[in-house]
This record gives sequence, structure tokens and C-alpha cells, in this order.
Amino acid sequence: MAAKQNATAGADALETFTPYKPKRGEEYMNENQRAHFRKILLGWKRELMEEVDRTMHHMKDEAANFPDPSDRATQESEFSLELRTRDRERKLIRKIDEAISRVDQDDYGFCDTCGTEIGIQRLEARPTATLCVDCKSLAEIRERQIGRG
Repeated sequence: MAAKQNATAGADALETFTPYKPKRGEEYMNENQRAHFRKILLGWKRELMEEVDRTMHHMKDEAANFPDPSDRATQESEFSLELRTRDRERKLIRKIDEAISRVDQDDYGFCDTCGTEIGIQRLEARPTATLCVDCKSLAEIRERQIGRG
């Protein structure tokens, strides 16, 4: 992935995401690579936590008892959508915490099913990935087959 993405780094500075470029003969998931992914995971978690805080403040500030039922319904619908989104993000934060724990235990970057390397590019695209592309594809095929049965 050659495109650069902006990620929040620190309380008040923006830092540019740079894809990791492994050196020839470099060991997979060495200390530099683990530090690279720890930084990505922590930045992502920080962004999500900031969004949770913004939502809480927004809901407190915007909460009003509208006399018009249509206005009340619109506000409740908006709040419901925000809460569903935050719930999904809460689950993602849990996955990020699990990934950080795997980095700490030197178990990050390897497929849970077959033990092979997940790959740097895949992890940069989906830092919480726990399956290699092949095992993930097989799992999705199984899910579709079970879903249709």
C-alpha cells in the first residue's frame, strides 16, 4: 500500500502513516515490525476512544425534550444510530486490545489456524487480523455454506 494515511499521534500532533518496508533477509515480526504495529494499534485505539468521548459530549449537549413528536423521533433515531456505531467501535477496541496483547506476547502476525505468517501488508490493511488470507477465505466459504443451509 503506497498511499499515505493520516493517523492521530500524540495529543495534538498528526503523524503520517508509512508502510513498513522490510529489509532483505529481515526476520518476520522482529522488534521493529512489532513496534510498527503497536504504534498503529495504539493510534487506532486512541482515535476510537476520542470518538467515544465526542459522542458522549454530543449526546449530552444535544439532548433535548422536543415538544414535537417528529423532532423527538428524529433525535432518538440519530442517537440510536450513534450508539450502534459506538457499540461496534467498542467491540473493535476489544479486538485492538487483544492484538496489542499478542504483540506483547510475541504472538502477533501469525495465523491462529495454520500458524503461518499473516503478512505485513495484510496486517497494515487489517491490524486486528488473526487469520492468513487462505484460512480467512476458507472460513468465509464455510460461513456462506452454513448460512444457506
